Amino acid sequence: MDLQCPPMADSGFSQQSLTPPGLSPGRYGGVWLIFFMLGLGTLLPWNFFMTATVYFTGRLKDSSLDVSSANQTEAAGEQRSVLEAKFNNVMTLCAMLPLLLCTCLNSFLHSLIPQRLRVMGSLLVIMFVFAVTAVLVKVPLEPLPFFSVTMVKIVIINSFGAVLQGSLFGMAGLLPASYTTPIMSGQGLAGTFAAFAMICAIASGSEMQEAAFGYFITACAVIFLSVLSYILLISSVKLCQPCCCPSENKDEAADQKIQDVSMMNIFKKIWILALSVCFTFTITIGTFPAITADTQSTLADVGSWDLYFIPVSCFLLFNLSDWGGRSLTAICMWPGKHSRILPVLILCRLAFVPLFMLCNVQPRLHLPIFFHHDGFFIVFMILFAFTNGYLASLCMCYGPKNVLPHEAETAGAIMAFFLSLGLALGAALSFLLRALV
Repeated sequence: MDLQCPPMADSGFSQQSLTPPGLSPGRYGGVWLIFFMLGLGTLLPWNFFMTATVYFTGRLKDSSLDVSSANQTEAAGEQRSVLEAKFNNVMTLCAMLPLLLCTCLNSFLHSLIPQRLRVMGSLLVIMFVFAVTAVLVKVPLEPLPFFSVTMVKIVIINSFGAVLQGSLFGMAGLLPASYTTPIMSGQGLAGTFAAFAMICAIASGSEMQEAAFGYFITACAVIFLSVLSYILLISSVKLCQPCCCPSENKDEAADQKIQDVSMMNIFKKIWILALSVCFTFTITIGTFPAITADTQSTLADVGSWDLYFIPVSCFLLFNLSDWGGRSLTAICMWPGKHSRILPVLILCRLAFVPLFMLCNVQPRLHLPIFFHHDGFFIVFMILFAFTNGYLASLCMCYGPKNVLPHEAETAGAIMAFFLSLGLALGAALSFLLRALV
């Protein structure tokens, strides 16, 4: 990578270091790919845990894995234990609340903790938790201890994932909007990758113990690639430092000025976009996966479709469509950052809540089933996921561009906080929405 770097602040690089005036961002494709890998690393842990519901609920149903297979676990009896029934809701809450709290802390403390420590430390901790998860696949545990340990691991990976995500959006905020797209696209690929991995595990027909072990080891390998990507990024920046020009005193004064920015003043410039991304993810997490993962196929006679319905129609289809929406912002960014159409489109996503609740969600106590056929659920899921990825990416790209250049990193951190706030609110809302079905 041909990087030309002026003196750098603690973040490791500045806007000028990666995009000198007059040069196209396309010249820095290597940096684009690195941000893509780092974006993949932020959401891969959560998606691997969320998509592995077959494994987790199987362990909660029966602590013995000796005679369990991926197919048997999915097709097991309809009666569920309390831990099994509440797993999706509690898992989402244990993921989103730490995500919100740690993102908030990162927004205020990012200037006190070196960016390299935040990113590298978070990736290493996440990789360690996945290694422990893979080992515990081989360790028999009773349902309650297994449930408790699983929730602790989810809290840990999402706490450090929040620090990682906030740091990445802060770095991307220093760069042109095109550099936020690979982070969002990488996050979308994380879910797709996890869904494919789980479908392959089910299709293999292997024992759950072996399938789950390989599944979590795969996650360790991908996180390790993210670590290598970040090492490549900081190594490339270091190679640029000798070319610094003699304006160091001016740059240091500018860095001091950056530290004096007011978060409230920045928020006043981006509050519409911040609340928009918050509302987007509130609606998304309020229904996915707490409601969507409990939807059952009505085409029971179509071979093994019932076995693959949730892994394919819920998780894989959501993540593919979400990834498509996120990736589309690389070539199309409509509506514009000052358009009133953007928040209106985001408000319209509220309609997906009753649409999913009226699908064949089981068990149900209150609402009738209006959309019986699987086709309705699939169409709703495609539109739901695509609009989530596209509209959220637009908000995240536009936020740091509505402020002055030296305020961009802080604006990126604020946007990441409101994204996490939306996830936490959605997790809390999911309990109410699921109870209403």
